[in-house]
Amino acid sequence: MRKTWLIFSQTVTVAVAVLFVVSTFKPQWIQTVPWRQVLPGATVAVVPAAVPGSAPASAAATPGFRDAAQKAAPTVVSVVTSNSAARNPRRNDPWFRYFFGDQEGQPQSGVGSGVIVSPEGYVLTNNHVVDRMDDIEVMLTDGRKASAKVIGTDPDTDLAVLKVDLDRLPSIAFGDSDALQVGDPVLAIGNPFGVGQTVTAGIVSALGRNQLGINTFENFIQTDAAINPGNSGGALVDARGNLVGINSAIYSRSGGSLGIGFAIPVSTARQVMESLIRDGQVTRGWIGVEPRDLTPEMAETFNLPVKDGVLITGVLHNGPAAQGGMRPGDVVVEVARVKVANTAQLLNAVASLKPGEAAQLRVQRGGEVLSLSVVVAKRPKTPLQARNQDE
Repeated sequence: MRKTWLIFSQTVTVAVAVLFVVSTFKPQWIQTVPWRQVLPGATVAVVPAAVPGSAPASAAATPGFRDAAQKAAPTVVSVVTSNSAARNPRRNDPWFRYFFGDQEGQPQSGVGSGVIVSPEGYVLTNNHVVDRMDDIEVMLTDGRKASAKVIGTDPDTDLAVLKVDLDRLPSIAFGDSDALQVGDPVLAIGNPFGVGQTVTAGIVSALGRNQLGINTFENFIQTDAAINPGNSGGALVDARGNLVGINSAIYSRSGGSLGIGFAIPVSTARQVMESLIRDGQVTRGWIGVEPRDLTPEMAETFNLPVKDGVLITGVLHNGPAAQGGMRPGDVVVEVARVKVANTAQLLNAVASLKPGEAAQLRVQRGGEVLSLSVVVAKRPKTPLQARNQDE
């Protein structure tokens, strides 16, 4: 018995030694041996062999923005503008040239971006891209070019609508900017620095940015997708390639992207676009007040029971608000059942009201809550709007 056990132990020792040597120097021999047993009820995952010429399975399953970029990119165009400086009617008079010199102005030019929003050829872009430019050309990604006509502009939101006459135009699908959340992935598509169409990726960094001093009405989407000069008027799209914003501005100390870009929500852009196409202008409500954000110090000074609202520091004599009973010192907390917590929200809420119709404003006057009926008037034109109309 002892002899048998000795033979068994020596055999096992030799077998283990052989297995160690083979696994060290010829591991492929062991991998080809079907020694693993599948237990009853277990599931075995079989990795398919790669087909020559096909992409690796891992690459095919990797999520990305390829589909979104391919869907949206053809609808984003380059907008090339130029403007010959005004010429003096006496420029050819020798005596005038002798005493005053050559008064010829230098021509201005610029490059921006735009988004085709309908097969009929309407293009959304920024007002500052086309402002005071008399020659506007749109360049598509397929190489086609066409002169563009300005349908209308809205300096208060820095938006403009152009029209080109071309057939077989691609158009972008509108997304839902109101459904965006911080952290959602987005793409910025445009023509930065005139180098050609470029796609950059990022996320929604913040929503509802206002009081930046860029536009009269501000409700920006902030993103870290790289936006540079030339991207103005380009598209901000979601992961499905739908338009959620019009790239408009950046925060930069160097002129290049620092990861803080701002886009106008498509909800605002679409409303402005439809008004410009239909009426040639955007009509907004106005009540004639001078608003100021309510601070905790002000609320304590005036012994107000509210913390959020807009303090009215001035009321235009015989204006809509004055006729509705509003007084300086009132705090507006609600406009047509929409709560307002700061000046930007008040401006946007009043601007959305229809001129000529009465709106209910809820105000805090000392310790009393009042409901005022104000007949909304049409917002006066800004100096820039009046200048553009005169021209």
